[in-house]
Amino acid sequence: MELFEKILNEISGYIWGIPLLVLLVGTHVFLTFRLKFIQRYIPQAIRLSFSSKKEGEGDISHFGALTTALAATIGTGNIVGVSTAIALGGPGAVLWMWLTGVFGIATKYGEAVLSIKYRIKRSDDGMWAGGPMYVLERGMNKKWLGMIFAVLTAISAFGIGNMVQSNSISVLLNETLNIQPWISGLVIAFFTALAILGGITSIAKWCERLVPFMALFYILGCLIILFMNISTIPHTIGVIVSSAFDGQAAIGGFMGAGIREAIRFGVARGLFSNESGLGSAPIVAAAAQTENPTRQALVSSTGTFWDTVVVCALTGLVVVNSGEWMNGLSGGALTKAAFADIPYLGSFILSIGLLTFVFSTILGWSYYGEKSAEYLFNSSKVIKPYRWLWVIATFAGSVMTLPIVWTFADITNGLMAIPNLISLLVLNKIIIQETQKYVWIDK
Repeated sequence: MELFEKILNEISGYIWGIPLLVLLVGTHVFLTFRLKFIQRYIPQAIRLSFSSKKEGEGDISHFGALTTALAATIGTGNIVGVSTAIALGGPGAVLWMWLTGVFGIATKYGEAVLSIKYRIKRSDDGMWAGGPMYVLERGMNKKWLGMIFAVLTAISAFGIGNMVQSNSISVLLNETLNIQPWISGLVIAFFTALAILGGITSIAKWCERLVPFMALFYILGCLIILFMNISTIPHTIGVIVSSAFDGQAAIGGFMGAGIREAIRFGVARGLFSNESGLGSAPIVAAAAQTENPTRQALVSSTGTFWDTVVVCALTGLVVVNSGEWMNGLSGGALTKAAFADIPYLGSFILSIGLLTFVFSTILGWSYYGEKSAEYLFNSSKVIKPYRWLWVIATFAGSVMTLPIVWTFADITNGLMAIPNLISLLVLNKIIIQETQKYVWIDK
């Protein structure tokens, strides 16, 4: 088993290596320039995302689609993943993570445009369905690539979107409140069933309430912690910027990281966190009520802004400002130590943040998984048993140790990006044409 785990770790390291990172970042930069810096419309997109007016055909509102995507995107990567990047790549990784989010906005916009343009209304249940699998089939006439994407998404969903998330909650509750994993597992499974058995409209309603609360609570908590140490903030920002470009971060117990490591781990964790280019978020964007592809695509692009440009950046500032990164800690241990520096408040913010972030991820990824299963079996009849299987897996994840499941899901998660990025590059002219067609964004 140890050998198998080692092999999977090596495969994961290879997949999330330089070639994929170059492809992802290259697509980010390419689409940014092709779309003439679509990022400049973020303020308008944020205003649009809060619109409650029904626009066009779809199953859920702009805001419902955005919060469901954010539910899946904002997770442990925003808290533990940031610390991992800092531990392995130095403080400079925070800046590269932030820049990945800025440029990734264009990719998130592009993949949403395509997913909405090529979405379909299913005849068997009258619900909308879309995502990279439909883009690959209907936009590129490559159904076999769509099938591959759907298989990889379904596998990733049960791993990274379900079992490892419920396991994280049960471990947290066991360590902090001494609650037995099977008890927390039953509670998590119950609330998961309550949220997902009603379908995307039920999931969206839950996410519309949960996501704003958890995001605002965590952001406010981080700002309070930073305010309590405001005198050291300028120095912290200086360390982040300088180590991002010269790699000279050897301070105290930290052995130092070169610029290559800062870029590699900052970019990798940023991509892992905001999922721009992976093709997951467009699946729910395709269910939104919208007049045309560009309107919902702009709303969808704000997900990367909130996830990485705001939440990940604040976590990075808190961790680097704490100085705990110099003590040789990594991942969850580093995050816990950084937040624990603030008596009572820090640990409370971290616990609530992890609990809500992880549970929301389970809800968001359940929709990605069921739509992939629906595509693979070409029938909506598979959705109900899939949801019950999802609830069972949630409980199973709570009582199991899952290093292999996590690694395997990490592999499939990375592989998802390849067919999706192919469609973005091949069909980039369609993205441009759709954007130019609806000139309202220039008004």
